[in-house]
Amino acid sequence: MLATSTGGVGTHVSSLAERLLMLGVEVTVVCPAETELRFGFRAAGSAFVPVEIATAPRPREDVTAVRALRAVFTGVDVVHAHGLRAAALAGLALGRRRRGRKPYVATWHNAILAGGARQRVLAMLERLAARRADVTLGASSDLVERARQLGSPDARLAPVAAPAMPPPLRDRHEVRAELGAADRPLVLAVGRLAPQKDYDTLLDAVADWGRRQPQPLVVVAGSGPEHDRLQRVIDGRALAVRLLGHRDDVPDLLAAADLYVLTSTWEARALVVQEAMRAGVPVVATAVGGVPELVGRAATLVPPGDAEAVAREVVRLLDDERGREELARHGLEQAATWPDEDDVARQVAGVYQELAAR
Repeated sequence: MLATSTGGVGTHVSSLAERLLMLGVEVTVVCPAETELRFGFRAAGSAFVPVEIATAPRPREDVTAVRALRAVFTGVDVVHAHGLRAAALAGLALGRRRRGRKPYVATWHNAILAGGARQRVLAMLERLAARRADVTLGASSDLVERARQLGSPDARLAPVAAPAMPPPLRDRHEVRAELGAADRPLVLAVGRLAPQKDYDTLLDAVADWGRRQPQPLVVVAGSGPEHDRLQRVIDGRALAVRLLGHRDDVPDLLAAADLYVLTSTWEARALVVQEAMRAGVPVVATAVGGVPELVGRAATLVPPGDAEAVAREVVRLLDDERGREELARHGLEQAATWPDEDDVARQVAGVYQELAAR
C-alpha cells in the first residue's frame, strides 16, 4: 500500500510488485486511483483496491481510509506499507503488535523535512509507524537508525534500486546542440522543482563561477511548484540555466552531459544519482542522507547549502578532463556493487516468508 505518488515511491512499488508476482507472491496494491492510473499496477498483474491516502494528514479522509484498510487486510497474509503516511494508517488499521495480528512491514523512503506544527504531527505518525510495524525497512542507514530510536523492534536496511535505464536514442552532439551547449560545458540536474532539491544553492553556484569561459550551461529536467519562482531568479540574475520541465529523454540528457549535480538537502538513495553513475557521468552531490553510502568515493561530495563548494568542484572537474574520466570510471565500478531490482524483490520476499512463518 502507498499514498498518492508521482515519483520514486510509486516507481519502487511498481518494480517490486512485478517481481514479487514472478516469485510466486500474490500481490494486491492498495493506493489512490490516480496513483494506479499513473503506474498501472493492474496492467502488470496485481490486484488493486482503491483507497484514497493523501500525502498530508486529513483527519476525516484518514478515518475513512482506516476503515477501508481493515476490510482489505482480512484477506491477506502480510501487509507492506510504503512511505510514512501509508505506514501510519496501516498501523492504525492493524492496531498494536500482538499475537494473531497480521504481520506488517513498513518501508521508509523519506525523512521528515517539514517544520513547525506539521513537523510535530508527522513526528507523531513516524513514532506510531515505527512501533507498530513488525519490520521497518529503511531506504538508507539514517532512516534505519531513526526507526530504531523511535522504538522499532526490527529495523533493517533495504536499498531501493533505480530501474534499468534504456539506452539513449539520439546522438550526444545532436542533444547538446538542441540545448544550446554545442561549444560549451553542459551540467545536468534532474528532479522535482521542490524545496528539498535546494535549487537555490545550484543557482548561487552558477553565479559564483561567474565569468568562466566558456560559460557552462546548466539544464534542469523536472517540473514542480518552485518552477515560476526559480525562473524569476534565473531571469533576474541572467544566469546560464534552463529549466526544461518534465522530460522523457533523461538517457539522452545524461549521455550529453559533462557533469551531473545534486544539491538536495536530503536524499535516501537518489535514483537520478544511480542513473548518472550507471551512465558514466561524473557526479557532484551533497553529502546528505544515504548519498555518501550510495556513492562511496566514486562521486565528489560537498556540504549541503554550500554554493561556493558546489561551484568550486564543478569548475575543477570541468577544467580536468582526466579527472572527470577517472570519476566516471569509479562511478561505474561503484554502481556494479549495488543491488538491482531483482535483488531487492528477493530481499523483500524473504522478509514476507520470515514473518509468515512466525
